[in-house]
Amino acid sequence: MPLLVKDYTWQQAEAQVFITVPLKGVAVGKADIFCAEDYLKVNFPPFLFEVLLYASIDESKSSAKVGNGVVIFTLYKKESTMWEQLTTVEVDKERLQKKRERAILAAQEKAQEAVKEKAVKKRENEKYSLEKMMKIDDKNREQIEELKRQEQRKATEELEKWKLQKCEEEELKRKVELKRKEEIKIARQKAEAEKRKKKSENKVEKFASQAPNKHSLKGGNAGDIFTENTKEKIIPCPRSAGTIQIQFTPRVFPTAMRESLIAEEEEWLRKQAEARRANNADAPDLKDLKEEEKNPEWLKDKGNKLFASGDYLAAINAYNLGIRLNNKLPALYLNRAATHLKLRNLHKALEDCSKALDLLTPAVPDNADSRLKAHVRRGTAFCELELYVEGLQDYEAALKINPSNTTIRADAEKIRRVIQGNPPEP
Repeated sequence: MPLLVKDYTWQQAEAQVFITVPLKGVAVGKADIFCAEDYLKVNFPPFLFEVLLYASIDESKSSAKVGNGVVIFTLYKKESTMWEQLTTVEVDKERLQKKRERAILAAQEKAQEAVKEKAVKKRENEKYSLEKMMKIDDKNREQIEELKRQEQRKATEELEKWKLQKCEEEELKRKVELKRKEEIKIARQKAEAEKRKKKSENKVEKFASQAPNKHSLKGGNAGDIFTENTKEKIIPCPRSAGTIQIQFTPRVFPTAMRESLIAEEEEWLRKQAEARRANNADAPDLKDLKEEEKNPEWLKDKGNKLFASGDYLAAINAYNLGIRLNNKLPALYLNRAATHLKLRNLHKALEDCSKALDLLTPAVPDNADSRLKAHVRRGTAFCELELYVEGLQDYEAALKINPSNTTIRADAEKIRRVIQGNPPEP
């Protein structure tokens, strides 16, 4: 049975009511305090203090202080007026119970509304935070895109500048070569002219030395010379018939001479000859190979081991020798294509994958895995070259071979998004 506390004191002002409730041993956290619009209660076992207030108060502003064996209430009136008394006129227990229940229900409803308001406010705060973060992300993404565009413009400008410099160097080189050939031509013409001049002088001297024998004076009479000339007509001997053999120097380029750029053609032929000499120097002589090195399958396994160890250049040399020994094995081309992808030799990877697909015809179940690898690697090379449409075609061809491969399907979907202008977020 609780002990009702009745020795409390109270004071009031126009807008406030102060109640002091003595509770022996009361401390913060041990007393159960409940305050409603017209109901006030303090439960500190075995003590109980409750009162039905004379008029309504604003419980949101009201407060209670606990300490030193006393609870002090500061209540704010809803209407600024002086109360005649603290409590209402005495009521029976049934009405008191009903008012108590109504006060508790009202307090519970307010608490639920406060919880709802708090939840709504929390959602609004979360929404605001999310919008703020999205704006920050968009701003960061725009800055990154702008940096990418600036780098791309810078790279394009440098490339154009390099191309222009290269063209100027090529043009200067061509002019120097033409000038050199022109000087050689002029020198040859001068030499030929000197040769012809010398030859003609030799003929004149020879004719002059033979003239006295043919036209000697008879009897020392000068008039006899003219008589001899009129009487004897010198008729030259007929020329002998013959055949002139003409041989034309074959041209490497099919273009006509007037349309050909001789300097560029000779430079290209020189580079091709140097490349062939370099390839012949690097290629080993088959006679010097060991027996196992003459086996393409052994070379393929050797290349695979080198590829796994990260020595890609040595792996390519092994695959090259294997293809040189047997150019009909698709696996050699497929493995060399994978190595070219590692070295970023994308065009060579495309060529090897295409060659492997040519060798893997007709399409049968036994070569399905090899055809799938060829399509995936060629599609990867196309995508690295930013030829996404061609790359997607290869990935779709790989999916037709193995529709259940989730990795290839996911990669194909990423490529499709890039083509549609919605690249996946990294």
